[in-house]
Amino acid sequence: MTERIYYEDAYQAAFDARVERCEPAEGGYALILDRTAFYPEGGGQPCDLGVIIPSDMPCGSAADMPADELCEPAADVPADGSCGPARVLDVQEKDGEVVHLTDRPFAPGSAVRGEIDWVRRLTHMREHSGEHILSGIICRTFDCSNVGFHMGKDFVTVDFSRRLTEEEIRRAQRMANEKVLEDVEIRAEYPDAQTLRSLEYRSKKELTGDIRIVTVPGADCCACCGTHVRRTGEVGPICVTGSEHFRGGVRLTVLIGEKALADGEKKADNIAAISALLSVKPDRTAEAVEKLQESMNALRLEYGALKMRLLEQKVEAVRDGQAACVLFERDLTAAEARKLADRLREKTGFAAVFCGDDQKGYQYVIISEAIDVSAFGRELNRALNGRGGGRSPMIQGSLCTKREEIEIFLRGKGLLEL
Repeated sequence: MTERIYYEDAYQAAFDARVERCEPAEGGYALILDRTAFYPEGGGQPCDLGVIIPSDMPCGSAADMPADELCEPAADVPADGSCGPARVLDVQEKDGEVVHLTDRPFAPGSAVRGEIDWVRRLTHMREHSGEHILSGIICRTFDCSNVGFHMGKDFVTVDFSRRLTEEEIRRAQRMANEKVLEDVEIRAEYPDAQTLRSLEYRSKKELTGDIRIVTVPGADCCACCGTHVRRTGEVGPICVTGSEHFRGGVRLTVLIGEKALADGEKKADNIAAISALLSVKPDRTAEAVEKLQESMNALRLEYGALKMRLLEQKVEAVRDGQAACVLFERDLTAAEARKLADRLREKTGFAAVFCGDDQKGYQYVIISEAIDVSAFGRELNRALNGRGGGRSPMIQGSLCTKREEIEIFLRGKGLLEL
């Protein structure tokens, strides 16, 4: 069984090992070593990536080597396995073994050196440790359970068994960052059976055998197989950036460490830009935006009233008893188009409103009791690449065509007055 160095020392980024097995696999080669520092995907944490190189190559020579400079995958691999550096594309645990998916093979028994992507590993250590701090505090403080956890490329998501208010989330975030500032030790241990029975620890499932307990004093005690930093001060800032209802509880989106710092810088830049645009100090931007919104709402109401007045004038211009009336407009909502068509129907036997332009197409509302409007709509849609329908006396839909084509069709039906 593979010796797992990441449990002994999560900070060890390079190691020496011997190849036990190497077999062709989908996407590369399945490589098993007698010892490894590569963490396999599991427990919500992504796997480590990096390189494995023959022991006689200089340390660090492959980690930054362009892919086209790596040795070519050839059938005539030397018996000693010295085919050059191999990229580690994935790491999974299978049947108690750590399986490295590489893009190059190695001969069984050959000596190799592994070099993990340290930046990726450290990011995962910070994020996993930060998740422990936040989840432990939420579960302890608000009497709920952590029922899901995933470390993605851009953020971490954590699921809890009950919904949390915004005030509770802010409180948990503040408490988590206070724990980071305390810079307390994070311990990972394998308690004996008697000690384990006396511990109150979190776990998402029933566990057997040796159980690894990760403890953040004053914040969390949890069964966990992941990698962690030594002290909470190494985690960096913890920032909850979003929440949504999820399976009767809540899912939090969390940024930790350098991702939280980058997010803070981006938001600070946005505030500075908004501040300059509104000509107010940064701490007054919310107030300024609120006033701007009030002004926009007032203008929107005024514009709506003016638009309806203009439309009413168009209705008044229609002769009573006119056989048909067709209007083309640009900026009407669906409700406004229906209202306009309904007003036109009071004065004409066939009322049609087309809203849009030749680039985006046209939305239409047609109201008539003088013809079978449903049949008319089907013919209109077939002729002008449209879709829609309805029941007499009103139909509505959309046409992907130009105004000229609509006018030609209506003129052919005797429904468009010049």
